[in-house]
Amino acid sequence: MHLKHLLFDVAGGIARITINRPNEANALHLEAMQELHRCAIACHNDRGVRAVLMTGAGKMFCSGGDLKFFRAQGAKVADAILQMTAHFHAAVSLLARLRAPTVCAVNGTAAGGGLSLAICNDLVFAAESARFTMAYTAAGLVPDGSSTWFLPRLVGMRRARELMLTNRVLSAREAYEVGIADRVLPDAELMAAAEQQAAAFAAGPNGAYAAVKRLLADSFQQSLEGQMEQEARAIAELAPRPDAQEGLAAFSERRKPRFSGE
Repeated sequence: MHLKHLLFDVAGGIARITINRPNEANALHLEAMQELHRCAIACHNDRGVRAVLMTGAGKMFCSGGDLKFFRAQGAKVADAILQMTAHFHAAVSLLARLRAPTVCAVNGTAAGGGLSLAICNDLVFAAESARFTMAYTAAGLVPDGSSTWFLPRLVGMRRARELMLTNRVLSAREAYEVGIADRVLPDAELMAAAEQQAAAFAAGPNGAYAAVKRLLADSFQQSLEGQMEQEARAIAELAPRPDAQEGLAAFSERRKPRFSGE
């Protein structure tokens, strides 16, 4: 896959996606979102991908939408943004619904669309120097990239509203405390910890991970009884599969399981 604005590779069951515009603060524009969409499709179609690790090149994770790109579109800016968000949103939808767990390593500021992109991942690891801000309304715009869906579910409606209206900047520790980040690590340890988690996912039971993600995603639309019915169906469906049988055998034999991802 030839990419100009992102880096993408798959090794050891881990797909690595890196936003690679460090001289532009890893800002997002149409071509970058087209490439992200292609990467997401590749992850979705490759059964060998058992975990995804996302990060940004250089000192910043992602500054959000490329405002210089928007200004350059002139009277065609609405058309350009609709094209851009079509690819951005299709990519987020695929990544959020992957069988494989996804880990985002926020190595610097995550602003606007960068914050949206980070929180669509299953886990967010933040460097101590990382900062998080919505930023959209500061440019007279509104959030996109899934944040009006994910952020209220992570931090609650009142906090999400405050962050989107005020653009308050959160430190990595504050992001952890409100529920945006899962772990905060010294800058020098961030990528090793994220790689370690991605490797653990890649060696794990992908069928079970996929079922957990699906159950959680659907839970807000279910009654208690409806959700429990879905749980029963999911665990019954998984139990005869190779990974569940291996997990049961390993537990009985007091050894570490060797999951195949099936």
